[in-house]
Amino acid sequence: MTAGSTTDEVVPAGKAPAGASKVRYLILGLCFLGLTMNYLDRANLSVALPYMDKDLHLNLSNTEKGLILGAFFWAYDGLMLVAGWFTDKVGSRRAFSLAAMWWSLFTMLTPMATSFAGLFGVRFLLGAGEAPAYPSSTKAASRWFPQTERAFATAVIDSGSRVGTVAALPVVTALIAVSNWRYSFVILGLLGFVWAAVWFWVYRDPDEHSGANDLERKYIVDNGGRTSRNDDPAAVNIRWIALFRYRTIRGMMLGFFCLNFVIYFFLTWFPSYLRDARHLNLAELGTLGTIPGLVAIAAGWCAGLYADKLIRGGVDVTLVRKTVMIGGLLGGAFILPAALVSSVYAALFFLAIAYASLAVAATGIWSLPADIAPSSDHVASIGGIQNFASNLAGIFSPFIFGALLDYSGGSYTPAFALAAGIAVLGACSYAFIVGRAEPLPVL
Repeated sequence: MTAGSTTDEVVPAGKAPAGASKVRYLILGLCFLGLTMNYLDRANLSVALPYMDKDLHLNLSNTEKGLILGAFFWAYDGLMLVAGWFTDKVGSRRAFSLAAMWWSLFTMLTPMATSFAGLFGVRFLLGAGEAPAYPSSTKAASRWFPQTERAFATAVIDSGSRVGTVAALPVVTALIAVSNWRYSFVILGLLGFVWAAVWFWVYRDPDEHSGANDLERKYIVDNGGRTSRNDDPAAVNIRWIALFRYRTIRGMMLGFFCLNFVIYFFLTWFPSYLRDARHLNLAELGTLGTIPGLVAIAAGWCAGLYADKLIRGGVDVTLVRKTVMIGGLLGGAFILPAALVSSVYAALFFLAIAYASLAVAATGIWSLPADIAPSSDHVASIGGIQNFASNLAGIFSPFIFGALLDYSGGSYTPAFALAAGIAVLGACSYAFIVGRAEPLPVL
């Protein structure tokens, strides 16, 4: 045993014992950075597209822009089920590094696309590379974090999506201001290759990582970390296709679809909304446009910390998870008032409430795969399954928003009303379809 590990007793859930290493926080930081890069590259086009359209004289309609923004999700979502299965087979280390190299390559190739077809194609291939990112980070978190720290870990990882999206506004607009939109794709692609190399060099599972001592490993395992040490042998043999037989998983698919239908407004149409409907200039876009995302990041982290505190204090895990998921999705319906107010500041206020509420819900949603997985070999698969359903919204949401904008003459009210209704539907799914936050039984 590693020095400092002197007992076989179960480590208390309250905190890690003195002398335990803290490698899990290094892994958490790398997962966060990986998802940040993932979403920064994903959101890059959303910010740059209006300037690309003008520079290249593409004269794209709103419907065509919606198709380009949604093209990413045809491949991303089409490969999500395979990505979850693949990650469980090869592990987070290989899956995440291969994904980052792929999406970074097609980020760098984006400036070569100079037509509707070219932009659609490069976005499609970018989406294919990004598919393993969330299953890989979810599996890594389930390996490295006990249940009593899981909500905060997933909140930090998931906040990478918001940090990347928020950073895209000031970073890409700054690059456009000092040079042109092409440089943003090249620079961000190179940074992605750097991250992939670091991840492959650093990441190992707890039992294989030379930096982790036995006290940290024991703390993780004894408090609900999903490793092979605490797997039910019968559960390990549950086939991937059999996971769809569980009502809880089908409810998770519907609920996450509803959450992402609203969230993908912020990841696709939000910059255009601020520019066209609220008439913000380039500088305002890079400053005021960050407010909803920054509020959402803070809300997600605080919700994760508080959820973990409640669980350590003995509150039922299911009650904690469902409270944040249902309440967060109901709060997401505040997107509708944003379309009804005349002040840009009032609109940003309501959008910040909606986005923050959805971020709170996501801390529960991304904790569920590790909570309910029959074994540690099913965590990424379940993460991929629910992410597959959620990103069907990524295919339909940008297109529907664009079509409704064209139909309504540029008014965002019909699209925001639809998004609010879908958020309420998602809350109902977690309330009435999803079961308890505990490992699924062997059927």
